[in-house]
Amino acid sequence: MKWFQIRKKIGKESAKKEIPDGLWIKCTSCDEILYKKEVEKNLMVCSKCNFHFRVNSAFYKKLLLDEGSFTSFDENIQTADPLQFKGYVKKIEAARKESSLSEAVITGEAKIDGRDVEVAIMDFSFIGGSMGSVVGERVRRAIERASKQSLPLLTVNASGGARMHEGIFSLMQMAKTATALNKLKTPYISILTNPTTAGVLASYASLGDILIAEPGALIGFAGPRVIKQTIKKELPDGFQRAEFLLEHGLIDMIVSRKNLKDTIISLLSHLC
Repeated sequence: MKWFQIRKKIGKESAKKEIPDGLWIKCTSCDEILYKKEVEKNLMVCSKCNFHFRVNSAFYKKLLLDEGSFTSFDENIQTADPLQFKGYVKKIEAARKESSLSEAVITGEAKIDGRDVEVAIMDFSFIGGSMGSVVGERVRRAIERASKQSLPLLTVNASGGARMHEGIFSLMQMAKTATALNKLKTPYISILTNPTTAGVLASYASLGDILIAEPGALIGFAGPRVIKQTIKKELPDGFQRAEFLLEHGLIDMIVSRKNLKDTIISLLSHLC
């Protein structure tokens, strides 16, 4: 009996070793266990419930921009530590190493279906896509380049809000980017992904001529839990999700990831 149990245990362990790590991914919406390669083929969208997994800036660059057309600008603008916030420098260094980015946004010029555009793509993997002084400055410069060269502007937004490590310097970026947009005369398309919240939403992300959201994206200023605790009331079903915002007229459309580039091409052909 003991020998049988030992063989059974060894057999289980061998089976586990034969299955490589990272083959499967769990959908955080429907809890379905999915084959990772199939999810990747489906543009990181759950085939069961259409949940859009969070992806990085490199993914959106490949998805939306013509291959090899992106020229990065303002990489030389680096983050400082104006408040000498404890641990901030190390946090920045760790974020750079983990994400292979210098900051939470990449900006530059590219082509979409052969049309020149100015782009700013945020990356949530870099300190939650938080907007510090460098992010705000890069976005401002992207807006001004679009204005100067009469190019349409496209932003892809994913952010938890202002970066607390920079205090008022971070909050100033809201006014800076909004003021720059006030002078922009070319079309501006803003894509709101999951999540787009707080200072980023309350400034340049919500000021697009066209506001596009991905399905199920969390979009709002304060989070649902904070609002619920503040007003001491239950919130409506789906509150602050893209579908709720569309129903109440706060965004223009919800577009699935597989249709995103074609939708932008169509919009640019009309707006430009």
